[in-house]
Amino acid sequence: MVQNKDFSQTIDAVTASTTDYDVVIVGSGIAGSIIAKELTKGEPPLRVLVVEAGLGNDLSQDGYQRYLETFYSAVSKDNNSPYPRNPNAEMPRGPDVKALRPGQPNTDGYWVQHGPFVSDSVYARVLGGTTMHWEGKTIRMLREDFEMRSRFGQGLDWPIKLDDLFSYYRQAEYEIGVSGNANAQRAVGVEYGKNDLYEKEYVYPMKEMPASYLDNYVAGGLSGMKLKLDGRDYPLWLTTFPQGRNGVPEEAYKKFDPTGKSEPYDPDGAVTLHQSEQGERCQGNTACVPGCPIQSKYDARKTLRYALKTGGAHLLTQAVASAVRLDSNAGAVTEIELKLYGSKDSPVFEKVSVRGKVFVLAANAVENARLMLASSLHNNCKVNPLIGRNLMDHPYLLTWGLLPKAAGIGRGPLVTSGICNLRSGSFRRQQAAFAVDIHNDGWGWATGSPINDLVGAIDDLNKYGDDLRQELVNRISRQLLLATMIEMLPQPDNRVTVDGSYTDAIGNMRPVISYKIPDYSLASIETARNLAKALFQRMGAADCTCYSPLDYGYVNYNGAGYAIRGGNHLAGTHIMGTARGNSVVDSYQKSWDHHNLYLVGAGSMPTIGSSNTTLTIAALCFRTAEVIRRRFTEKLHIELPRKKI
Repeated sequence: MVQNKDFSQTIDAVTASTTDYDVVIVGSGIAGSIIAKELTKGEPPLRVLVVEAGLGNDLSQDGYQRYLETFYSAVSKDNNSPYPRNPNAEMPRGPDVKALRPGQPNTDGYWVQHGPFVSDSVYARVLGGTTMHWEGKTIRMLREDFEMRSRFGQGLDWPIKLDDLFSYYRQAEYEIGVSGNANAQRAVGVEYGKNDLYEKEYVYPMKEMPASYLDNYVAGGLSGMKLKLDGRDYPLWLTTFPQGRNGVPEEAYKKFDPTGKSEPYDPDGAVTLHQSEQGERCQGNTACVPGCPIQSKYDARKTLRYALKTGGAHLLTQAVASAVRLDSNAGAVTEIELKLYGSKDSPVFEKVSVRGKVFVLAANAVENARLMLASSLHNNCKVNPLIGRNLMDHPYLLTWGLLPKAAGIGRGPLVTSGICNLRSGSFRRQQAAFAVDIHNDGWGWATGSPINDLVGAIDDLNKYGDDLRQELVNRISRQLLLATMIEMLPQPDNRVTVDGSYTDAIGNMRPVISYKIPDYSLASIETARNLAKALFQRMGAADCTCYSPLDYGYVNYNGAGYAIRGGNHLAGTHIMGTARGNSVVDSYQKSWDHHNLYLVGAGSMPTIGSSNTTLTIAALCFRTAEVIRRRFTEKLHIELPRKKI
C-alpha cells in the first residue's frame, strides 16, 4: 500500500477489512467524492470508506507534477497519456483502438468492442477519476431534456423534472467553482430556478472565461447566418460556455453564497498546502485536456480532500473491486470483495472484503455495469436485466478548415465558445440536438497537429531553419476546428456485458461493448457537416476535412461517410425510472433490487441531451447524499428483508 504523507487517512487493507463502515464508496471521481464529502460533515458523523482502483500518491503536488512530466514525455498526447499504464487497473486509451476486423471483436484495448461501431471514448481509473482529464465545460441540461418521450416521442422521460434539480445544480456550481455568464446561457434556454431571484438574477460563482480572439473571428463569419430545421430558421451566434476553472470571482454571487456568509466566491483550487489555498487563475494554456499545468481546472481530488480532512473518511487505494456480494433473499449487499495489488508492475494481489451498512458504486457508467454483471456471475444470482443496457455517449463530428489569416490559435482554454442554440426545438422529433464547439487548439484532435504539420513541412515541402519555423507559424495559426457534440438516445442493444474469456492482469472481467450510432444522431451529424461547409465558405476558409473508410470511427449515412469520435460522456447503463420494470435505480439512484445499494453517476441518466454530463452527475449526487444521510439520521438503514429476486 502506498502511503500518502499529506493524508493520514490513506489506510491499509487490514484497517479497511476490520472496520465496520457506515458507507462504502467504490470510486473517487466526482460522484464518489461529493457523496463522501457530504456524508462526513454534519451530524451524525458517518464512517466512510472510499475505494480507488488507481495508485495512492496522486493527492500531492509532487504526484500531480509527475503526471505532467509523463504527459510531456509521451509520444502520444491522448487523454490518458499522463497516467502510466497499470495492467491491474487498466483503462481505455485512444491509441489502443484499431480497425474492427470483420467477424472478430476488437480486443486490442481494455475494452472488448464487438461493434458495429468502435468508439475511442475513454475514462480514467485514477484518483479523481475522469475529472483528471475532462475539458471542464459545466452546462446545465434543458427542461425538455428531461421530457424527451412526452415532448418528442423519442428516448425516455426522467422520473424527475428540471425543477427537482435546481438547488442541486447550484450546489454543484459552487463545489466545482464555475466561471460563466448566466445571461448568455438564459438566451439559449438554460433555467436557474423556480422564482425570480434565481431565474432572473442568479450568477455563477466566477465571471465567464472571455471569448477568445478566434471566437470573435468566427462570430464575424456567423453574423446573419441561419440554419433551417423542421421548417424553422435558427439564427446562429456564439455563446461562451460555463467552465469548471478558476477565473475572476463574481461580486454579485454573494447574494447566492450557499455558506450563508454572503461573500463572493473564494476559488479553492489547490489540493495540498504545497500550493496556495486559492490555486491559480486560468492562464489560457490550451492544455485543459489532458491536464491543466497550474491546476486551475477543477478535479475531484479537491472535493475528496475535504472528506479526508474531517477524519470521517478513509481512502483505500490500489484496491480493485472484484465482486459485490449480493444477498438476494434479504435484498441487500453485505460486503464488497477487493483485490489489492502492491505494484502496477506486478499482478500479485491479496483478496479482502469490506463491510458497510450502505454501499455506493461510483466508478462510471461502464465500470459500475461491469462490476454488477461480474458480481452476478460471482454470486450465481440474477441482477436487473437492464444493467449494462442503454449505453450512451456524445458522438463528436470534427470538421476543420484553414482560415485566410492568423486567428490566434493556442490562446485561452481549450474551448471558450460555441453555437448553443441548436440544443432545443421541435426538430428533436426527427433528429438529435447538438452544439458546436470552437476549438482554440487548432487541429490537434482531428489530425494530430502540430506534429503532422511539422512532418509535412519537412518531408513534403523541404522546409528547414527559419523557413520551417515560419511555415509552421503560418499554418498552425490559421487552423479552425469545429467539434460538434451530438445528442444520443438510449437504445437497449447498446450495452456493456462481461465474458469470462476476457480478463485483465488480476483476473477481473473486462467490459465488452456492443455499440452503434442511431439514425437519430446520424441525421444531425449530416446537418453539422453541411453547417461547417457553409461556415467555412462564408469565412473564406479552405475546407480540409477528410474522412477515411479505414478509420475505426467511420460510418455511412445517406451516401456520405463520416469519422466519428467519442465524447467520453458515457451514460445510461443503470438508468433511473419509476419501477424495476423500466429502470435499474430510482430517482435517488438507489437500486430497486437491493435496499442498501446505490449506483450513481451518468449511468443513472435516462437521457443526456446535448450538455456535458459532469455538472448533472454532481447535482444528482448531492441529491443522493441527502437521502443517504437521512437513512442514518432517521434510522432508516434497517429495513425488512425483501422478497427473493
